[in-house]
Amino acid sequence: MHSPSSSSRPAECLELFEQLSAYLDGELTPDERRRIEEHICGCPPCVEFIESLRRTVDLCHGLELETPPPSVPSELKQRLLAAYQKARERCKPQP
Repeated sequence: MHSPSSSSRPAECLELFEQLSAYLDGELTPDERRRIEEHICGCPPCVEFIESLRRTVDLCHGLELETPPPSVPSELKQRLLAAYQKARERCKPQP
């Protein structure tokens, strides 16, 4: 099992986030998949994030929309972007 030091974990988390969609869709090479799974074994916050994302994707796949969704108000887009950036900041290595 891989257990990265806490100082290297944030950089690995960011790298994992960049490949997360491909990981969940089964689009990675076996080596890329194994590297992510090794990281996950030593990183409970990433496990929690991935499970939450899986549940969200599963719920979205269960939706059947007859009409296109309304456009997202710009205020909501800004709030979502700010929340995303804040989450990324928490994973950045501290100097």
